[in-house]
Formats: sequence, structure tokens, C-alpha cells
Amino acid sequence: MQVKSSRRRVNRQIFAKRVRLIDSTGKQRGIVDKDIALAEAREQNLDLVEVAPDIDAPVCKIIDYGKYQYEQNKKTREGKKKQKAIQLKEIKIGLQIAEHDLLFKVKKAQDFLADGHKLKVVLFFKGREITHTDLGREVMMKVVDHLKDSSVVETRPSLEGKRMIMILVPIQKKT
Repeated sequence: MQVKSSRRRVNRQIFAKRVRLIDSTGKQRGIVDKDIALAEAREQNLDLVEVAPDIDAPVCKIIDYGKYQYEQNKKTREGKKKQKAIQLKEIKIGLQIAEHDLLFKVKKAQDFLADGHKLKVVLFFKGREITHTDLGREVMMKVVDHLKDSSVVETRPSLEGKRMIMILVPIQKKT
């Protein structure tokens, strides 16, 4: 298995005897000897950079390698800026939660969903409360009812040990 290198071969690092040359203006010059391509690059004070190494006559461009690297790094940075990391936010509630406390948690949950984050609702059972999972499902359904305008249930309430877990995702706004 061949490992792909992120670094391009430049000038004398190119192994092939013949290369498919693209000059500094972007015009294809056809298949030429590597030494001729290197001489042309040197005449123009530029570098011969291997762009597509995986074919019989690798594609090489005559370009300024420093400028090329800068442009590639700039593109990757711009791509990273545009990516938005969706986080999984979590709210924790108990079975005996009061109505006002539940509304407070729901308000915070709406903020998370408005920011585009997924939401994990965790209901903890303490002691013998675990025997009343039906009451836990009712509390979870109250949360779903309060958040029905801003979210959709991705994972229905399920019991994991002494916790009941449900995952909500924000409703995608049509643009």
C-alpha cells in the first residue's frame, strides 16, 4: 500500500524521466524530458512541481512553489473557517423536577437548539425511582412538548442504567 504524502515533489525530487508539462501560463506543453522542463523552470526563476504523480508521465507545473504552498494553506484555512462544528449539548433533570425548574432547563435547551447544536436530555433516577420509568417517560414527553417548535426527536427516550436518555436535533430552517 502506498502512503500519500502531503508534500509535493519539487525540481530534482521528481523521479520520472519524462513529464507532462504545464507552463506558467497554464498551457499544456505535452510530454517532455524532465531535464528540459527543469531548464525551462530555471529560466523563468520558478519551480517544477509534480501535481499528479500517479500516472506514467506525471503532470508537472512550472510555478512559484512558495506562492503555491501559501495558496494551498490559505484554502485549507478558509475551509476550516466555513466548517461549523455541531456539538452535543446536554441538560440533566431529575424525576421530581418542579415545573418552574423544568421550564428553566427548557429555556436553556431552546438556546442550544437555536445555536444549531444537538441536545441530549438526561433524566436521572435516584434510589427506588427506577421502578417508575413510566413517570420518567412523562417528564421526557413534557420536554418534547415544550421544544416541539424548535426540535425533532432523533433518539426516543431509552433507559441506560439509572438514566433515561433522549437526543433532540434542531429543525433545519429553510433558506
